[in-house]
Amino acid sequence: MTEQSAAEQSIWRVGIRGRCPRCGRGKLFSGFLKLAPKCNACGLDFSFADPADGPAFFVMMTMAFPATGFGMWIELSYDPPLWVHFVTTLPFLLLSCIPILRPIKGVLVASQYINKAEEGRLVQPDEAPPARVQLAGRS
Repeated sequence: MTEQSAAEQSIWRVGIRGRCPRCGRGKLFSGFLKLAPKCNACGLDFSFADPADGPAFFVMMTMAFPATGFGMWIELSYDPPLWVHFVTTLPFLLLSCIPILRPIKGVLVASQYINKAEEGRLVQPDEAPPARVQLAGRS
């Protein structure tokens, strides 16, 4: 039986497991959020990967609603002192954001590799395709 390449697997499956996007076996991370320099199974250089602040943005925007709703529910239902929010809402926010940072970063790195994402470049005027002239009254 032949083994599926990572590109044929789901981006989510490879990314969430923190595996190499090319072979699906090697480790993607050398620390909690630090990318390994290369795959320990196939040798793929991970220098192409730059998810920047993407994982943090997606996690914050996703978990802001439940965390805010939880804090508001406690405030409106019980009207507790401020220290109760530090004991309940703050841990809820941290426990809902921190564990999913690594899988989201893995998904973004796998997506960059599988979709062959590159840094954006501006087209120079001499390389630009000729502009199409649209005549008035014609579609």
